[in-house]
Amino acid sequence: MENINIKFGRRVRELRLRQEISQEELAFRCQLSKNYISDVERGTRNVTLKVVDKFAIGLDVHPSYLFQWHDE
Repeated sequence: MENINIKFGRRVRELRLRQEISQEELAFRCQLSKNYISDVERGTRNVTLKVVDKFAIGLDVHPSYLFQWHDE
């Protein structure tokens, strides 16, 4: 079973790519650094609820949408 950080990061990356935006653009929208975005997408960051909210705002989705993935 995968770590939730990896699942969350994969979901953020999936949504970012669907919107065809760069990590740099997402970082700007979320008011985070590009390195932070990269770390989250790789699953090496343990994000807080405040950061989840920033991602939701930056990706223009409801926060719960960031946690919708399918386990294999």
